[in-house]
Amino acid sequence: MITGAPPRTWAMGMPEFLVTDLDESLAFWRGVLGFRIAYSRPEQQFVYLEHPDGAQAMMYPRDGAWETGPMERPFGRGVVFQVYVHDVDALARTVAAAGVPLYVALRERWRHWGDRLGGQREFLVQDPDGYLVMVAQRIGERPLD
Repeated sequence: MITGAPPRTWAMGMPEFLVTDLDESLAFWRGVLGFRIAYSRPEQQFVYLEHPDGAQAMMYPRDGAWETGPMERPFGRGVVFQVYVHDVDALARTVAAAGVPLYVALRERWRHWGDRLGGQREFLVQDPDGYLVMVAQRIGERPLD
């Protein structure tokens, strides 16, 4: 049985996470990071997640169909999934309160955006399967020094 409805607008790029334990992953992505299940196909254990600030992701248990090589934790080596939020400080407090260790502590970073610098506050955390997630809030732009 299908629950919810697919989004009216799909993100132009969206991760699909192959997970070991869907309930454990949902406890992290929903309970800690604040995503909600917008659409699901329970018979396939597929969920489509949305964050109130706009990020989208899909998730379902591993079954070998899309695995291009041996899978061992941490999954997603070489990839960082970015989630932009409106209040990174509040989400960092939620993550800390949940007892989830940070991979990189909350910090401010300014990076080259061509002819200017773009700033963001960010932290990195791993989900239960080891996928690395950067949670960030844009804080502005400034001229190159």
